[in-house]
Amino acid sequence: MITGQRRLSPALLGAALLLALPVLVFLGVRVGATGVHDSAYSWRGVLAVFGLGEELPRLEQTILELRLWRSLVAAGVGAAMAYSGALVQGVFRNGLAAPSIIGVTGGASLGATLAILALSGYGAALVDLSDAGRASFLIPLGGFFGALGATLLVSTLALRGGRLSVSTMLLMGIAVNAAIAGLLSLISWAVLSDWQVSQALQAWTFGTFDDRSPQHVITLWGGLALAMLVIPRVAWELDLLQGGEEDADALGVRSARVRAVCIAAAALAAASAVAVAGQIAFIGLLVPHGLRLLVGSGHRALLPLSVLGGAVFMLGIDTAQRAWLGDRALQPGVIMALVGGPGFLLLLISNRKEVDEW
Repeated sequence: MITGQRRLSPALLGAALLLALPVLVFLGVRVGATGVHDSAYSWRGVLAVFGLGEELPRLEQTILELRLWRSLVAAGVGAAMAYSGALVQGVFRNGLAAPSIIGVTGGASLGATLAILALSGYGAALVDLSDAGRASFLIPLGGFFGALGATLLVSTLALRGGRLSVSTMLLMGIAVNAAIAGLLSLISWAVLSDWQVSQALQAWTFGTFDDRSPQHVITLWGGLALAMLVIPRVAWELDLLQGGEEDADALGVRSARVRAVCIAAAALAAASAVAVAGQIAFIGLLVPHGLRLLVGSGHRALLPLSVLGGAVFMLGIDTAQRAWLGDRALQPGVIMALVGGPGFLLLLISNRKEVDEW
């Protein structure tokens, strides 16, 4: 971490992000593959969604609503993954930890995929949550247990004498991700003859914001809201843990409890995002790391700012690429791999001294 650097005010940065978010949501409503809508026309359609105005012509109202749900899902995925990343980095005391690197995202994707298959054998329609009653409950639940199981496995294997080893954690994360990728490949191969299901699972692997609905929005933001309830209970303890578990324990921190609560909350947030949009990596790595450089490492500010920063980051990228590429816009998992891969490499290079000490 850079020392001696002048920090931004967390309150001012939070206010700026809070103002930027609705602006980006509205831009996301205006921009899409079918063109750019006029601001007044778009605003009329948004008001109609909430019963506060006259609807647009049926087809255009439907298009606008799909854009609105897409924007809210994109913001929610960014918020959930960045928040999950901030918790994971705090627990492991390392800015290079991330949900995707230590298996949270992969585990959530595997759990959600198994839940989809278990619901009706194949049920491609369940990917769209058309059976909202069962799918909206079981898919996130499967994602949660998958994320929790993968994270507990990695953290357990990384323990040395009751203490976490960062180098072992990353190596075990790579190994668990490889194993999960193998299982997902096996599932894809097993349903290869069923074109509809195979296409749905492929879309899940690359991540998707297409054809989202209010049910997706509720599932995602509801899961994130539950995960955020732990902030007052762990923020101070995470700050003390940065000095080492022994010192934190001496100051009265119950390290094992804090670790368990944070891992569960990180798993819930990541699972909510993956269950709705599939695998989208690197948000949980880049956003909390960047915010830590801007405002410092205090988790009372870092955790809520990660929610806002992740929402603005993901929604901004998605809106910008749709405005630029139109109907050729990339899937979110693809665009984040293109952005996040080089970003992760730069972080490794800039933190080479710390990595060498592992």
